[in-house]
Amino acid sequence: MIEPLIIACVVISLIFNTLGVIGLHRFPDVYSRLHAATKCTTFGSIFATIAVALYGFGQWYYGSDAFGNMSFHAIFALFALLLTNPTGAHAIARAAHKSGIPPKAAVIDQLEEDETLGLLREVRV
Repeated sequence: MIEPLIIACVVISLIFNTLGVIGLHRFPDVYSRLHAATKCTTFGSIFATIAVALYGFGQWYYGSDAFGNMSFHAIFALFALLLTNPTGAHAIARAAHKSGIPPKAAVIDQLEEDETLGLLREVRV
């Protein structure tokens, strides 16, 4: 009963991860490559983790307590992934911009405009 859902989640995960790999290969600059890698692999990882959690809950339902624990850990990893992946991508994009790497086809660079107007302040730790 739960196997079709698991297979669907794995297939969706493979599709998103494949699109991320294609984006990494085809896109012209660091920002668009980062966008492809972050968005696609985030969704790919979400569906792969959901598949693991569904499998664990299915096994837990039939009496294996260890698989219930695995499902809990998978859900915890899912929340950690949802928090850290976009944050890391933002940090990488900001570091690339501060390093002087311009976007290839950007019409408006709002971050550059804000920096020249002095609207952004440096946070020093």
